Amino acid sequence: METLKFKTNIKCGGCVATVTPSLNAVEGIQSWEVDTANPDKVLTVRAETATAADVKRAVEAAGYKAESLN
Repeated sequence: METLKFKTNIKCGGCVATVTPSLNAVEGIQSWEVDTANPDKVLTVRAETATAADVKRAVEAAGYKAESLN
């Protein structure tokens, strides 16, 4: 299990709801969460087989930005 972290512009519950279908559709993601209280809006993903590129692509497909912190 690998933990991937990303700086995002996912800033509220509505944003989280928008990105949820995209992230949930990625094969190999065990779980994920966005810390909207953090100034960097950190997305933490626990991945079995998904890569940072997979996660970034899913976030961008939902209309948001993700910059790897790993």
